[in-house]
Amino acid sequence: MATDLKFSTAGFRGTLGETVTAHNIYRLACGIAEHIFTDPYYGFEGEGYKKHLAEKGLKFKRPLVLVGGDTRFMSQNLADVVCDVLTTKGITVRRAKYPLPTPVAEWAVLNEGAVGAVVITASEGEYTQNGLKWISYYGGIANNEVVSDIEAKTLPANMVTRSITEFGYKNAAVAEQNFRNEYLKHLMSFINVKAIKKAKLKIGIDPLFGAADNYFREFLTKIGGVEIYGINEGRDVLFGGTVPNAGPVSLKDLSKLVVSKKLHLGIACNSDCDKFGIIGPDGEWISPNQIAPILLEHVILKRKQQGRVCRSLITTNLIDEVAKSHGMTVRETPVGFKYINELMISGQYIFGAEESGGIAVSGNTPDKDGILACMLVLEMIAMSGKNLKQIFKDFYKKYKPCYDQKVSIPKKAVEIMQIMEKLNLRPPLSINKMSVWRIDQSDGFKFILKNGAWLALRPSGTENLIRIYAEAKDPKLPGILIAEAKKIIANLS
Repeated sequence: MATDLKFSTAGFRGTLGETVTAHNIYRLACGIAEHIFTDPYYGFEGEGYKKHLAEKGLKFKRPLVLVGGDTRFMSQNLADVVCDVLTTKGITVRRAKYPLPTPVAEWAVLNEGAVGAVVITASEGEYTQNGLKWISYYGGIANNEVVSDIEAKTLPANMVTRSITEFGYKNAAVAEQNFRNEYLKHLMSFINVKAIKKAKLKIGIDPLFGAADNYFREFLTKIGGVEIYGINEGRDVLFGGTVPNAGPVSLKDLSKLVVSKKLHLGIACNSDCDKFGIIGPDGEWISPNQIAPILLEHVILKRKQQGRVCRSLITTNLIDEVAKSHGMTVRETPVGFKYINELMISGQYIFGAEESGGIAVSGNTPDKDGILACMLVLEMIAMSGKNLKQIFKDFYKKYKPCYDQKVSIPKKAVEIMQIMEKLNLRPPLSINKMSVWRIDQSDGFKFILKNGAWLALRPSGTENLIRIYAEAKDPKLPGILIAEAKKIIANLS
């Protein structure tokens, strides 16, 4: 059993040439193959997968796995390694013809009835990073049970006998498939394209040199009536010198484009398209915590969807206010979209959101989809007949806005553990002279104050950082709470 290769909340990820090597991807692929053949629920002969296939009216003689990668350096080469391992193990492999966004792979898994998919990506990580995501048969990122099984079955390092020159082999048994066209066809039926065409929108697109390239432009061109202005299209393994995370810093060029061309909106995705970024008509970056509540209102009122709602514990409470105003219940989850994914799979939830830019809507995959989120924002503008500024103005007449801030504090792994242990032993009972009403320890520490504001501290699931989050109805309070959190960490260090 290998113990050195571990999955985080965003899959296996690390620095190319160090943690992420052909050797280690080979080992993980062997673990995935073993998982497929032996897991009693999620594997090829597993109870869950068999039930899933029966519901779809499908039957396979051999396991089917889909494989692809994003536009990062070595993504396609590492996908070759995975293809070779899986075919050697007797698994049918279909390789993506074009760079493969994670949500497209998830849709394809559901559409094809595959036992799973491998996507080579580091999501929004820096250009020096890469990694691997395993998508299970239910069309979402691997849950904790699946991850534990794959980690346990990953081949030990000393059992890999291949030399480095053998990892570039392209297996002739692997068939290519155009998953992009299948996904875009689905998107055309899911989104109200007639409304978007009629609205005559002027839209800026920024794939950030990632896998969204040829998805944004191709989809909007097919709709017709949309005036498209694009930047950072094509492939650049250095991502133009920025981090491809669809945040405010990475989208500065898109902001300038929206203002200079007087566009209605700018849309972007991170490198594997599981998260989205929105630039408003004045060039302002609009946070996912602002977008999620108005999209939920749109889903309920315009798309007429009814059911439950879920969000991560550090996502805005404004989602709760929207849901409850329509008689819907809200479930709070730990950080990591895999927990939201598990709820969305049940079919009882219509909407799931996380503050870092992930949104899921029933009728699509159960996981976050940045491409879909962007198109839903366009749909919302088109169906409302208003610009985004007016939509927010009307929305905040009905719901008082929440204000949030977040920062990250770099610390060594051992320091993070010690700080969390000390917090557990002696948590603050008041913050900035405000009483702590409740402490939620489901994922780090979330201090809920009596006035409804909250402050959260938690270790990052992917980096050696302590994440700090704060939200309040008072626009000045989040900054004050963040400052208090920094003092708490300094005193415990």
